[in-house]
Order: sequence, then structure tokens, then C-alpha cells
Amino acid sequence: MSFFGKLKQRLTKSSSRIEDGLDAIVEDGGEVEATEPAEVEAPQTPASPPAQEAAPAAAEKAPEPEAEAAKPGFFGRLMGRTDTAPAAREVTRRVLDDDMLEQLEELLIASDMGVETATRVTANIAEGRYGKKLSTDEIKGLLAAEVARIMENVAKPLPIYAKKPQVVLVVGVNGSGKTTTIGKLASQFRAAGKSVVIAAGDTFRAAAVEQLQVWGERAGVPVLTAPEGSDPASLAFDAMTRAEADGADLLLIDTAGRLQNRSDLMEELAKIVRVIRKKDETAPHNTLLVLDATTGQNALNQVATFGELADVSGLVMTKLDGTAKGGVLVALADRFGLPIHAIGVGEQIDDLQAFDPEDFAKALTGHDA
Repeated sequence: MSFFGKLKQRLTKSSSRIEDGLDAIVEDGGEVEATEPAEVEAPQTPASPPAQEAAPAAAEKAPEPEAEAAKPGFFGRLMGRTDTAPAAREVTRRVLDDDMLEQLEELLIASDMGVETATRVTANIAEGRYGKKLSTDEIKGLLAAEVARIMENVAKPLPIYAKKPQVVLVVGVNGSGKTTTIGKLASQFRAAGKSVVIAAGDTFRAAAVEQLQVWGERAGVPVLTAPEGSDPASLAFDAMTRAEADGADLLLIDTAGRLQNRSDLMEELAKIVRVIRKKDETAPHNTLLVLDATTGQNALNQVATFGELADVSGLVMTKLDGTAKGGVLVALADRFGLPIHAIGVGEQIDDLQAFDPEDFAKALTGHDA
């Protein structure tokens, strides 16, 4: 299954919530209309060999029997040949007015886009369309386009620098998926020909160290560890020394999960940054904040707090599964503008991929066109 297919599958509940909500909004006060089938120009009679040569290619796009049935020609239409014309279908449309905009805004807020982002999105959708009738499909298309527009400026891969080692500090709250993300990144960079070293900086959780060691063995990447309870800042310093001696391209430093409202733990993170900069004043060259999509609007608080202490340079969003309200990613992009380097929708190594704004917008809104 393609990554977009997995993303759509994982965002099923999010897209269903938006789709169902849009259906309800349009049906509330909407009117059922019969849409006329699109009139297609009758095929020309081949008059020369080149025209005949082109016929097979056209047939691939539309089989000849169906084309004849759908396009009776001028004389057929003149004589009233309507029995073979495609049937009209019904669609519900509703006038885009203040009530409808308010309902749409509430739906987006419920999908975790946040008040400011939801207000801006609905206002942009209304621009030039206020007072016009719109169907659910049309709104989905407009919404997907607006989401993609917001996200396109933040869809950036993790930058690779000439500096060796390039120090990547990975931070986040407990259970956000930091350790798994580091393992996947290490494996992907190693497969791309980069030499990588991992520092298991979560010295307080043996399971995290073991998990990284498993990923290290799988990817052929060394994992540096320290005794349980050791100072993570010291391990980070030693890891930089080792990576430098080995000529490694990348040093990925794991950190213990910490809640953003625990000042002591956040100070410990600040200490790691200070110690790293004693070795290299330009480090860390990247600080990745790993976010759990299921946390919803709390992700905004995490970005604000971690950004202050650790100078976050980019985001990785994990657990975009059926329980997540993926709209929070739109709110993050709109409010902070930080690069979104990757998103994760599963446990396999290929389930961490570069962020594609159009694929995400389609999956979130259920728009497949």
C-alpha cells in the first residue's frame, strides 16, 4: 500500500468526521437540484487516414459503444433521441451565508484546527463565493485547497549540512514516539549512505535504550549508552566526541520524555543544550520536536514551551491514526510556521515519510478529486 493510501486509511475517522459534518451542514437548509449531464460534442466522422489512425487512442479513453450511447449526434438530438442520454443526478446545494459559515467554522474547530485557523479558513472559502450555492463536494475541494495552501510552506525535509557531525537533538513529551522516530530516521539516513551515530540520552528508561539498540542493530548504526540514571548532558557531550572521532555525518541524540509543565525536567533539557554548545557553539544543528497527533490542541502548548527552551527547528508528527484529529497539524502550520519534516502513520520503517501537503489535505478532508 502506498504511503498516501496508509495516510487515508489512518485518517479515516478524521476525514469521516469532516465529511459527515459537511453533509449535515449542506443538508441543513440546502435544496436538492437535478444536475444536467455534461453535453459532449458529437464525434466527427473520419475523413482521412490520419483521423482513422487516431481513433484507437480515443477508444482507450472512452469505449466506442459508450461514446455512441452518450453522444447521439446532431440529428439524433434534433429528432429527440434522449433514450440513450446519461441520466441526470441529484445533488444538494446550500447558499453560503452567515449561518453556514458559522457551522463550518464550528466543524473545523471540532477537528482541532483551532479558532484562529478555522476562522481564517472559512473566511477564505467565503471570499468571492458568499451568497452562492455550494455542494458538499465543492466545499471539500475548497477546503482541501485551503489546507494545502497553508501547509505548502512548511513541508520541508530535514536539512542536511556539510558540518560533521551534524547534531540532531530530538525532544518531546512522554510517549510521543521519539525513540521510534530516531530509529526510523537513523535507518533511512543509513540507507541513503550517511554514517550515523545514535546517543541513547533517555538514561532514565531502560526500555527506550533497548528499543534504540534494536533499531541500531537493524540499521547497522552504533548506539552509545550510559548507565541508568546517568547525566544525559554528559552522554551527549561524549557522543559528540565519539561521532567527531568516527567522522560521522549525523549524531541523533534521544532525550527523556518530559512534560512541558515540569520546570525541573525542562531545565534538564536546557542543560543538555548548554553542554552541547560547549563542544560546538553551533549545535544542535537541528532540534526536532516529536508530537503525538492524538494530543490535539495541547500540541500547540508543547511547541510554544519546547521552542523557548530548546529552539525547536522542525516538527515530526506521529500517530496520525484513526483516533487522531489531524486538523491540529493545520493549526500548528498556521500559527508557528515551523517546518514539518515527516509524519508517521505506523510502526514500520516506511511509515515515516516526508510530509506532502496535498496528500495530507486530501486525506484529511476526504477529497479524492
